[in-house]
Amino acid sequence: MSALNTVDMKAILLAGGAGTRMWPMSRSNRPKQFFNIVGDQILVRDAYERLAKSFAPEDIYISTSPEFASLLSEHFPEVEDDHIIIEPEKRDTGPAMGYVAAHLMNICPDEPIVFVPSDHYINDEELFLRCLKVGADLIIKTGKLLDIAIPPVFPSTAMGYTKVASQFETIEDIEVFEFAGHTEKPNYEVAKQYLQDGSYFWHANYYMWTPRAFLDAFDRYAPETGALLRKIQKTGDNALYSEIERISFDYAVTEKMDTQDVLIIRGDFGWSDIGAWDSLHDRLCDEEGGNVTKGKVVCVDTKRSLVYGPPEKLVTIVGLEGVVVVDTSDALLVCKLEDSQRLKEVRQILKDQNHNDYL
Repeated sequence: MSALNTVDMKAILLAGGAGTRMWPMSRSNRPKQFFNIVGDQILVRDAYERLAKSFAPEDIYISTSPEFASLLSEHFPEVEDDHIIIEPEKRDTGPAMGYVAAHLMNICPDEPIVFVPSDHYINDEELFLRCLKVGADLIIKTGKLLDIAIPPVFPSTAMGYTKVASQFETIEDIEVFEFAGHTEKPNYEVAKQYLQDGSYFWHANYYMWTPRAFLDAFDRYAPETGALLRKIQKTGDNALYSEIERISFDYAVTEKMDTQDVLIIRGDFGWSDIGAWDSLHDRLCDEEGGNVTKGKVVCVDTKRSLVYGPPEKLVTIVGLEGVVVVDTSDALLVCKLEDSQRLKEVRQILKDQNHNDYL
């Protein structure tokens, strides 16, 4: 690893999510980050190896929920146990990030850290890693919270939006902006307005700060959570974790922060949140009206569709447009591309009908 490429910070891969919008491939006992949805490797392995190009192995941690600890150990035998941070229980990104900050407060309280989702697609890895280096340098220089935001390419109702203000500076062709506010998951009409406005970017969830600064932010903006995290940090009493409110970091902290305390890095590295089948198609499709397929798939007179099948089974699609077909060993999904965000409804029906084996 050359000094030119080294990023001097700790990275925490967030690998505890449920991935419910990628059903039926993603299940409660094996969510999407443990599948090779994009390439030949599972998503969390792709994310780890991407970081390993610029981060020392001892600087990479993985955060996960108890139910996925054995899966991580299976796929990452080279990672030491003390570098896998296991939440006492699943409680959303606010508590998860706070728990990691409390853990690292006892190891590297004032060193820059970055939270990295394990289920993102990134085309230009070199530029992505340079953005992280810019973030680490700016934390040391300014003491502010850094985040990465992505120029939107369509009006998404599933994304959070970051509003940027004036440009702060440009570092090695990477633009850094002042922060002007955060909005979670707007409706479609508002998302269209954001796209036309040009100052609203997709929020990509690459929060960068120091463990001390993260805990200080909880103290200020979510004091009950902050008090519990401080007790966990000082006493190691994980039983207190169940008392922490289930809430995302965006709602608990980001939306309440003084805009002067945040800087936003523009990420032009070809990014997609692999959170739903339609967003995956939009990112991976390299031509207008094209198809995205995986497995033994034959498409005839079919456009703008995503078709995933098991490697041992032939799947054929004829004369369709704008559909999602995902075939697994025990469940089949067929829907319109624009309806793929409605899988929450499907999952609720399966729960109501006690078909929990399929979840």
